[in-house]
Parts: sequence; C-alpha cells; structure tokens
Amino acid sequence: MRMAGLNAVQTYVPWNIHELIPDQYTFSGASDLPLFLRTAKEADLVVLLRMGPYICAEWEFGGFPAWLLTENKDMIFRTSDPSYIARVDKWYTALLTTIKPYLYENGGPVVMVQIENEYGSYFACDYDYLRFLYKKTRSILGENIIIYTTDDGDGAGYLKCGAIGGAYATVDFGPTENAPAAFAPQRQFEPKGPLVNSEFYTGWLDHWGQNHSVTPAATIVKSLDVLLPYGANVNMYMFEGGTNFGYTSGANDPPYMPVPTSYDYDSPLNEAGDTTMKYWAIRDIISKYVELPPQPVPPNTLKGNYGATQMTFVSTLQDALPTLCPEGPVMSTYPLSMEEVKHYYGYILYRHKLKTDINNAVLITDGVRDSGYIMVDQKPQGMLYRENVVQFSITGSTGQYLDILVENRGRVGYSTAMNFMRKGLIYNVTLDGTIVTGWEIYPIHLENMKKMAHFSSGRLNSKVKVSSSGDLMTPSIYTGKINIPKASDQPRDSFLDMRPWYKGQAFVNDFNLGRYWPQRGPQVTLYVPAPVFNSTGTNELWVFELEYSPCTAYNKTTCPVSFTDVPFINATTTGQGVEAVKDGGWASHKWH
Repeated sequence: MRMAGLNAVQTYVPWNIHELIPDQYTFSGASDLPLFLRTAKEADLVVLLRMGPYICAEWEFGGFPAWLLTENKDMIFRTSDPSYIARVDKWYTALLTTIKPYLYENGGPVVMVQIENEYGSYFACDYDYLRFLYKKTRSILGENIIIYTTDDGDGAGYLKCGAIGGAYATVDFGPTENAPAAFAPQRQFEPKGPLVNSEFYTGWLDHWGQNHSVTPAATIVKSLDVLLPYGANVNMYMFEGGTNFGYTSGANDPPYMPVPTSYDYDSPLNEAGDTTMKYWAIRDIISKYVELPPQPVPPNTLKGNYGATQMTFVSTLQDALPTLCPEGPVMSTYPLSMEEVKHYYGYILYRHKLKTDINNAVLITDGVRDSGYIMVDQKPQGMLYRENVVQFSITGSTGQYLDILVENRGRVGYSTAMNFMRKGLIYNVTLDGTIVTGWEIYPIHLENMKKMAHFSSGRLNSKVKVSSSGDLMTPSIYTGKINIPKASDQPRDSFLDMRPWYKGQAFVNDFNLGRYWPQRGPQVTLYVPAPVFNSTGTNELWVFELEYSPCTAYNKTTCPVSFTDVPFINATTTGQGVEAVKDGGWASHKWH
C-alpha cells in the first residue's frame, strides 16, 4: 500500500472477533488490533479506524456478536434500546481503552475514528444513539481525535440521519467522472473542510451462485484522475479484500444471498496480498499527484503447488456425535434455534425418534435457516432451503432416527433483517400435518474433528448411505496428509481446490479455512495462508462434506483434493452451479 503512494489505511473493527464470549475481550492472535496498528505505523501509514459497533462489510451479522440475540430476543440493534446500549457501552470501553495509546497525539498512527457505518441507510434514525457513541468516544479518547461518520453518497437524504454534530460527515461512492456532483451531498453538511470519500469502490462483493464481480482497472484510474486533482481524499474500498475465514462470511437480504469465503473484491491487491494489473494502474495515476516512496514494491510471495492430497473416510456425522458434541444433546419438546442453545455458528443437528412407521409422509417446515439435510437412519431423504424448498416426502420405520442437519450460511449484515437473525430450526416441523415433538438437539463442533485422527471407519463401523435418487450422501468427515516439501522456503501460501467435491467446511490442521462450494461458484479455491501450515511435522486436511464426495461416487477408499499455486474465484455460474461440473461424470447428475 505504501509503495503505491497511499499514506493512510482504513480498517473495520469487527466486534464479534474481540468478544466471542460476553465480557471476555481478546486482542491477540487473529484479533490482534494493536499489532495491526503498530504494523501500519512501521509502514508509514496513518490509520482511519472504523470502530462500529456496526460495520456491515458483508461480515457475519455486520460485526455484531451473535450472542446479543440470546441476551434479549427483542433487542433492536443500532438504536438507543437500553439492552443494546448497555452492551455497546461495555464494548466501547474495552475498545477505546485499547486503542488510546495508538492515537497520533500519543505517538501512534490513528488520526481518525469512525462511529457507526452508513447509519443514514438504516430505518431507525436514532440521534440519541449516535450522540451516545460520539460522547462515549470523546470521554475516553479526548478532544483532539477526529471523529467522523460515513454515509451513502447517493443523496443528502442519507446524511440526514447519519451525520451527528461534532463528527465530520463523509460519503462513499464508486467510480465517477463528476466530482462536484459526487461530493454535493457531503458539502450540504460540511460546507468547509476536506472532501472525503470513505469508500471508493475498486470492485464489488460476490454472492454464491452469481458471477464474480469485476470492475475494470481503466474505470478506476479514469475516476481517480478526476477526483485527485479536484482535491478529494479517497479511501479505496477494498485495496486488499482478504478472506472470510471460518464462519465469518455474512449475507445480504432481501432476498437472502450468502457471501463466499473469499472477499477478494477484485481489489488492487488480491486475496493473498499480491499485486495485480489494477494495482500498477492505480499506482501510475497516484504518481501524477503524489511523490512515490523510493523503495521498490515488494515482490509477490511464492506459492505452493503441493499437488494431490488423498482423502480417507473417517466417519459419518451421526457416528461422530460423541466427538463432535461431547456435551451431549439438548432435549426439547419443540425445535430450539441455535441462539436458544447458545451455539451460534456452523451446524446443528435436530434428531427425533420415529414413533410409528411412515411411508411418503410429507415433512413441512418453513423454519430452516439456512439449509436442511433430511435423513432417516442416516439415509438422505432430501434437502430444505430457506429460499424455496420447505417440504419433502420421507419414509421410515418405528424407532429409526429422523435427522435434520441445519447449516447456518451466515447472518445478514445489512438492513432491518438484522433484527430477525435466528438460525437453525426456528419453527416447528410437521409430518402429514402433525407437529413433531420430542427432539434431541446436537450443537456440532467441527473443530473437534481432529480428535478423531486415531479412529478408523472399521473401528467406528461407520458407513455412508446414499439417497434413493443417488444425489446425496450422509454428511461425513474425511482426512488426508498434505505433502509439503522439506525446504527453507516452505511452507508457502497455497490454494485448496476441492473439485469435484460438492459443499462443506475445510480445516488445515486446527485452522478453519471456511466454506467450500465449488459446484455453486463463483469461488472454487480456498486461500490457505502459509502460517496455517506446520513448518515441522505433519500437515493434515480435515473436511466435513455435506452432499457428495468422489469417494462415494466412485466407491473408492481414497479420493483426492489438490493444493495449487493458482487461485480460481471467478468460475462462470449458471445460477444453479458452475459450468465446469458438466463433465458427464457423477457431478452431472447432481441437482440444486
């Protein structure tokens, strides 16, 4: 960034990676904000810190901790609701106290802090809430720090509810060739002072099942060549997009559209931090208006092509329950949401023992959030989707287990829908019109998969079952050893290509890479940062496959995935899947 001529870096602070458990704050590891601030200072960049508490960013729940939904089910977010304000007050105290030593006046890099985010686009228009955030920030950071707000630049109406006295109002907008018109809304609220675009869009976000968003470099540099001589201050969103590791990817609504694991954003620096043609084009334009640092641009990092990793079946989900849910099930007459059992991310299993034989009984529920895998005696019967599939016919015998595995694909991080973000099974299930009662509810802890390293399918007597239609298998666990050469420049960044696997969650060693869904696209490969690998000892890949594996398709004991040195996040999608699956093999028979 610095070698491109930038002099500042702007970043969000996601509340939900710093307070995973109420009242327990962490600023270390992946949540090491102080290290980020020190690194920015070492790179000679000042920092604009976007503190939230709401950040949007297509991040899980807009940055809010999901446990807020448990504290008060009627809590209205982003308002002066007392239960919400009480939690924000505690969080802001911890955050502001942590960053105060890094303010510019204290020798640090932080020159500006943003409260809230595009608040003028939210329905509430609660000035008391904004006033609280402003006063709280002033009380801890003092009178010298510049506090600012950011709102949609499409019109002054957005700033009406987003701006607050004492905080400097800024706007955001994409490429434009009319600088006066673009900044007109800001000028209505800030007649004097710098022109600031807090989000100048270098690309755009992706959704599963839609084509990868691309903004031509020529469009970006043409606009910068208008804005920079006009005297504008431009923050490029994103300059480096990054990755929604683990369960941090969010969603938009309406309609419900989950975001992929990759947040590459078609940025000047790609997901792995490498320069792109867009980077060099932007750097050239910036050099017309700012003297570039004399040092060379750091070279792109070497990538690891580690070839095939042979995966071996370990266990079906149900046979692994003692390991994946060691605390045992929650017993309930009716289904409980993930929030009600305080299991907020990933997967949850709902189990009911059939009290009578059923034959093509119609199972109905519109309460699946977000995908539901129906099984009887571990045999898949079909799938439920929150978007469009709410019923299925099933068959089973007395004493067999009806299982519904529900996948949380990410909470909405934008709009009023944020206030209704329960996950799991949130409504009752009926069979032939009768409400099903008597449920065992298993929170699934996939981070425990590695504890099954000493197991074998023979020991567990675990076997995958396939649906009558042949297109679904029992969700199952697989593992394999990653082949990394022993050399001084190893391990390197790499990319996990799960084709022709279908959909699931991937872990390298203890690190949750995120969701893979290559058959839906546009993202095919998962970014694997070098520090995720062990530099000594073995490296293992653990996979939880939801729908179908090539091992099952071809009746093999092992089947491969590959680690490559080339990312692939722009597969052409059809709305139902990617074109690449039409290969005449097992994948061609998959439906979605």
